Amino acid sequence: MTTYSVTAPALPEHDRSNPVEGAIINGLVRTWPRRATVKKKEPELDDLFDPAKADFPEEMIPFHDHECFLGLNGTQQDRLRAWAWIAYNKNVMDIEQFVVNPGFGLLSRDELDVGFGDKHKVAALQAMVDEEYHTLMHLNASALTRRRRGWQLPDNLLPRSLTVREHDSSIAAASSRREAALVRVAFTTAAETSISGYLALMTDSEAVQSVNRSTVALHRRDELSHSSVAGELVRAVYDTLNHADRRVLITTLGRGIEAFAGNDFTTWRAILDAEEIPGASRIMADVEAAAASRVVQDCSAIRALCRDLGIEDEVGVEW
Repeated sequence: MTTYSVTAPALPEHDRSNPVEGAIINGLVRTWPRRATVKKKEPELDDLFDPAKADFPEEMIPFHDHECFLGLNGTQQDRLRAWAWIAYNKNVMDIEQFVVNPGFGLLSRDELDVGFGDKHKVAALQAMVDEEYHTLMHLNASALTRRRRGWQLPDNLLPRSLTVREHDSSIAAASSRREAALVRVAFTTAAETSISGYLALMTDSEAVQSVNRSTVALHRRDELSHSSVAGELVRAVYDTLNHADRRVLITTLGRGIEAFAGNDFTTWRAILDAEEIPGASRIMADVEAAAASRVVQDCSAIRALCRDLGIEDEVGVEW
């Protein structure tokens, strides 16, 4: 049994003590109109759809080589591939809507009293606009799959991802509004410095729908810039925190990293149950027994950020 691992990209290097390179936020704000996907002309999705191609990479299905999956008929396998793409999109959309944008929102309002100037607030708001557009992109891609395949595959049958569940439980456990804000910033940072590696899985396989790969590739291009935005903002936040607040941020960063990188099979259980797949319990038992503890094996981007903050050994993560 095999599982698929993700290698996360490193953060763009820059020297904040250098007055030119330290202006990274200024540069990102200035170049946003040229680089942001939301500013580009939308393609005609239906023209890109090829019914003969798979909706999702075979190797990303955790039980693609399980005998119970191999014994299914062609339609059953195709429906599971389509479900995998729907679930992938939902996971991305949920993280953007329920984790990332709330974090960028409070940063844009400077709720932690960092003293952000206009450029930092604009950078956060630009990232929020991007994330809303990414949500629309992934929703459109799922809608295209449902429409062209003629299958309902409703999102509401699927649970929220591990990242969202851990984020929500950490918010609920916060003892104050300020602590909740620090939790949001930590989870936003963990997600934004790791998501491009997750998205990279969908960009290379020629056997997969080109519209699906293109959707993810365009999203990933924006996220490579967002990792710099998130990194700069959290550095500014960290510099203003007292010891107690830093402990909250550090601890929650570790929780966010583990949640984002971690393996979670609740969605696959829901899909197999919805499709009434024979041997579903056996499939999931075998997959979970053989799976690695992480989907994202390389956390080099967030690790570099933690090293820069001097907290690499404090977040409680086995790098």
